[in-house]
Amino acid sequence: MVHVSKLSAEDIVQTGPAPTGAIDPAVTVPEAADPGMTTMEPAATPTPVPPAPTAAPTTPIEETVVEDAPPTDPGMDEALNPLLPPPGVGQRTPTESSVINLINLLVERGVLTAADAAGLIRQAEEEAAMAQEQSVAIQSAAAQVSAAAEAELDYEADDVRVTYVPDYVRAQIRDELKEDVMEQARAENWAGVRSGPDWTQRITLFGDIRVRQENVWFPSGNDNTGAFPDFNTINNSAPFDTSGLVFSPQLNADKDRQRQRLRLRLGVKADVGSGFTMGVRLATGNNDSPVSANQTFAQSGAFTKYDVWVDRGFIRYENVDLFPNVKLVAYVGRFDNVFYTTEMVWDDDIGLDGMALQASYEVVDNVVPFVTAVFSPIYNTDFNFATNQPSKFESRDRYMVAFQGGIDAEITKDINVKFATAYYYFNNIRGAISDPFVPLSADDEGNTDNTRPLFAQKGNTYIPLRNIVPTAANEFGTINQFQYFGLASEFAPLTVTGRINFNHFEPYQITVYGEWVKNLAFKRSEIAPVAVNNRSAFVAPATVGVYEGGDTGWIAGIKFGSPVMQKTFDWNIGFNYRYVETDAVIDGFTDSDFGLGGTNLKGYSVQGALALSPNVYIGLRWMSASEVTGPPFRSDILQFDISGKF
Repeated sequence: MVHVSKLSAEDIVQTGPAPTGAIDPAVTVPEAADPGMTTMEPAATPTPVPPAPTAAPTTPIEETVVEDAPPTDPGMDEALNPLLPPPGVGQRTPTESSVINLINLLVERGVLTAADAAGLIRQAEEEAAMAQEQSVAIQSAAAQVSAAAEAELDYEADDVRVTYVPDYVRAQIRDELKEDVMEQARAENWAGVRSGPDWTQRITLFGDIRVRQENVWFPSGNDNTGAFPDFNTINNSAPFDTSGLVFSPQLNADKDRQRQRLRLRLGVKADVGSGFTMGVRLATGNNDSPVSANQTFAQSGAFTKYDVWVDRGFIRYENVDLFPNVKLVAYVGRFDNVFYTTEMVWDDDIGLDGMALQASYEVVDNVVPFVTAVFSPIYNTDFNFATNQPSKFESRDRYMVAFQGGIDAEITKDINVKFATAYYYFNNIRGAISDPFVPLSADDEGNTDNTRPLFAQKGNTYIPLRNIVPTAANEFGTINQFQYFGLASEFAPLTVTGRINFNHFEPYQITVYGEWVKNLAFKRSEIAPVAVNNRSAFVAPATVGVYEGGDTGWIAGIKFGSPVMQKTFDWNIGFNYRYVETDAVIDGFTDSDFGLGGTNLKGYSVQGALALSPNVYIGLRWMSASEVTGPPFRSDILQFDISGKF
C-alpha cells in the first residue's frame, strides 16, 4: 500500500536568514535535511560582498514518503503499485528555504556574486513549485489506487500475489523470452517455425549420412564349383554363351571380404499449398540398384568421386477434411514405400514408382482401419527394341498392382496392435520363351530379351529365354548359344503382417512383430522341367538334380528399447529369425543385407543401436544365414554403422 503523509516543521530542518554585521569565522552551514549534505568550513580570509537579496519566505512543503510498513490491504503491496514515483521522488531533500539561505550565505562569503545568486534563487523557486505540484499529483493518484483496492478487491487466503514489474523491465523480459522461444522453435522446427522470407518457410531440407564397416565371412563347406550363377551380371551384359568352356559370372561363396561403405541422401520438400507437397531426394550408390544406396569406398580406385542418383521425386496430396475422421493421402512419381511391411518382402531403401492412394478412418477412438492401393511400373520396353533391325519387337511392359487393408488399434493404454493383409500382382514378370531363331553373334536380339529382370540379387528360380534352333550355322547347337535368363515363376504374393507394442515400461517399448508370405502364382509343375538353378546335387544317371524351389516365407522378431532415436543415450536391441523359400517373393526387391541379399535363405539377425546425440547414433548388427535348398551356401556378416541425420 502506498501511504501519503505531510511533513511537519520539525521534519524539515530549516536555516533562518543570515545575521547582519560581522561574520563569525566559526559559523557553519546548518545541517540540511539531506544526510548527504555536510558541514562547510569558512574561507580562511573572508571577502566583503554586497548585501544579499531578501530571502524568500520559508514555508514547509508537503512531501510524499513511501513507508516500509506492510500494506493495509493483504492483497496489495506498495512495491506493486505502478504509480510509485521514480527513484528519488518522495525522499527527503533540501527545501526551497534551505537552498535560498545557503545561496545568501555563499554570497556573503564571496563565493557567489549577487547576479548569480539571484538566478539560482529564481531557479530554486521554480523547481520547488514543480516539486510541490508533482507531490500533490502523486498523493492524489496513490489515494485513488488505495481506495479502489479497498473497495473492489476481495482477496482470499490462497490468492496469488503478482509482483509488479515496471514497463521497461517487462518489455526487456518479453523481448528476451521471445528470442529464446523463437530460437528453440527454429532449432526444433515447431510447426515449421523459421525465420526468413515466406518461401523459405515452406521448404524443408533434410538428409542423412551413414558410414558402415562391413565384414563378411564364408564358413567352410560352401559350394565353389560354379553352383551360383550371377544372373544380374549376365542379364546386364552381352548374352552368355552357354556352349563355351568358361564359367558364367559367379557369386562369391568362399572368400572372406571386408569393405567400408557410405550412404548419403539429401532431399528437399516444399509445401506448395492446398494440401500439396513436392519432394526430391538424391542418393549415392555403386549403381542404380533399387535396394541400396551404399557406395563402397575406393571401389573404383583411391579417392575417386562418387555417383549421385535421383532417389525420390514426387508430388503428394493430403486431405484430412474431406469427411469427418477420414484421412486421404495420394502420391505420384517416385516415392517411399507406402506399404506396412517388413524387410522380408520389401527392402527398407526401396522406392516405388507410379501412383499410390492411402485412406484411413477412425471408426472409434484409437481404432483406425486403413487401405492402400498402388499402381507401379516395373519395366518399360525400350522404345526402339530391337535396336539392330528395322522391324521392331512387341513390347512386354511389366507393372505391379497391389492392395493392402489393415487396422491400427489401441487395445489398452499399454497395448497397441497393427495388422494388415496385402496382395501384390506382378504382370508379365515371368520370363517368356522367344520365337525360334539363330543368333550368329552376341549382338543379335531375341524378341523376349526384354522379359529378363535387369536387377536381381539371388535366390529366385531362372529359365533360359532364347529358343535357339540348332543349325549348321551354330554347328547344331555346339557353338553360339548366346543366352539370357528370366524368372521361372509368376509372382502374386499374399502377405499377412502384424506387430504388437507393449508400452508398460515407458519410455521403453517391447515390440513383437512378424510377417508371412505365400506366392499364390507359383506352379511347381511348370517350373521344374525348365529351371536351371535351385536343384539338388546331380544324381546319376540324371544330368541335373531334382528341383527344390518353394513359395513360402516368414519372419518373426522382437525389439526392446526406445521406439525411435530422439535423444542422447536412447537405445534399443532386437532379434529376428526368417525362413524364405526360393520364389516366395521377388529376390530383386527383398532385403539386400541378410545373406548378402535375395531369397532361398534362412537364419537370424541380432542388432542394437545407441544414440550419441538426438541426431547421431551408432548401430551394430550380426547376421547369420544359410541356404534353404540347393548347393551349400552360408554367410556370416557383421555391420557397424555410425549415422547422422538432419
